[in-house]
Amino acid sequence: MSTPFAHLSILAREQPLRVLLVNAGEADTLTWAGLAQPLRLAARLLGGRLQLDVRTPRQAADGAADGLADHAGAWHLALLVADETQAALPPPLIRAVIERCRAAPYWGGVGAGVLWLAEAGLMGGVRIALPWALYADAEDIAERAILTPNLFELDGPHLSCCGGAASADFALTLVEALFGPNVQAEIKEALCIDRVRGPEERQRVALQARFGALQPKLSEAVTLMEANIEEPLSTDDVAGLVGLSRRQLERLFKQYLGSLPSRYYLELRLQRARQLLLETNYSIVQVGLMCGFSSGSHFSTAFGTLFGNTPREERQRKLAG
Repeated sequence: MSTPFAHLSILAREQPLRVLLVNAGEADTLTWAGLAQPLRLAARLLGGRLQLDVRTPRQAADGAADGLADHAGAWHLALLVADETQAALPPPLIRAVIERCRAAPYWGGVGAGVLWLAEAGLMGGVRIALPWALYADAEDIAERAILTPNLFELDGPHLSCCGGAASADFALTLVEALFGPNVQAEIKEALCIDRVRGPEERQRVALQARFGALQPKLSEAVTLMEANIEEPLSTDDVAGLVGLSRRQLERLFKQYLGSLPSRYYLELRLQRARQLLLETNYSIVQVGLMCGFSSGSHFSTAFGTLFGNTPREERQRKLAG
């Protein structure tokens, strides 16, 4: 599990653990179903250890309780959820809903909810996973929030998920962090889910759609990196090929991705290595070479730093599954 999400385990001490889900969209969207269904199954399995409070925005704003005490601090984790196509709520209503959510120690948004929180000025300097389809609407928040291409993020108390199918991965990651891998495994089996994607995995969509509206040079740079995994380019090479200075390129990566180009490139290569370890039968040495690592020890150390286990342990996990 990614280290930031491991920090959520502190909430597992709460008895019961109370989670607020504010559904600002339709009940049949993939974003909502992917999030709510795993958590509902968890609540059923855990009995009184987990209490879900599902509300509409109006109910959340008005404080209409449904069997739970309604006061500041009533929830330990709160999420504002909406599909990326959902129109924004009226400003007074969204302010009231956000105020409710922020009373929780951990809070955030899923889908369009992430954009609404950022537009309210609450994600300054925070890494957020915004649905790629909303990037064109995010230009005015780009300097305040750090947009990442990841499926979901936990930065301090702030949770964000791009929604869609990633909502299920997000919910199952929360379940593992809060209640352990055994509970997660039961829910995966019930939902016929084979693999849970981690927060470091990226939204699988054209780079032009993700970044083009904001920064075409950034799109070009990441495209170059993705096309040169086996024989990595230097940062100076990438900058020169897209027509920027090294400093300009580093500034773009810092602003939009919260990372240096070299670090982002390394993580790209490691994510590709992890995919190969889980989905192919290439040897660990072959995988390292295919992802630009000539030294096995460097590959193992870098992989362990990012993912928390070695390439060998990752391969064993595949074999055990």
